[in-house]
Amino acid sequence: MIQRKHLTQPEVKRLLASAKESKNPERDYCLVYMSFVHGFRVSEIRLLRLSDVDLQAKSLFIRRLKNGLSTNHPLLDNEIQAIRSWLTVRNSMPGAEDDWLFLSRRGKPLTRQRIYQLICQFGVMAGISVPSHPHMLRHACGFALADRGIDTRLIQDYLGHKNIRHTVLYTASNAERFEGVWRGKIKAKKSQIGPNCQM
Repeated sequence: MIQRKHLTQPEVKRLLASAKESKNPERDYCLVYMSFVHGFRVSEIRLLRLSDVDLQAKSLFIRRLKNGLSTNHPLLDNEIQAIRSWLTVRNSMPGAEDDWLFLSRRGKPLTRQRIYQLICQFGVMAGISVPSHPHMLRHACGFALADRGIDTRLIQDYLGHKNIRHTVLYTASNAERFEGVWRGKIKAKKSQIGPNCQM
């Protein structure tokens, strides 16, 4: 049996609730929230810099890896609150003068391994049935955007996919996009046949 490779939106909410219960709640909540909202790969989120964040303009520079499209994303209001809460704590930490957004308690940038450990730990705390890891948040973002009816090309640009084949998996598995397909065809058929005809 193939194991699911993404988190559902309710599971993301539970993961966020678990992050709030960690030893570093402001950092960890912000990390999980931004990973989901922007569909970050683990190396992209760990290399995020303070200088990439413009709270005044409500904008975030996304530096995509794997030859992906680097671009600016808007920051959500709730996200800005989470960033501000984390920055308040971060300002009193060792390494606060460095440009890395997410720091360990020793003042160093978080490692890939540490981020993996955190997401796995939060998944267990949240009672999520599949083992959780950071890339599941990127996939969760793609599926969430598809569920909202966002165009495949826009999702491709948003996630920085070089090849649209990587994006299609999100929209292809969204059953809701087929909603009304038959009703639409039946309506068209009825209008061609005439109002008194039944199919």
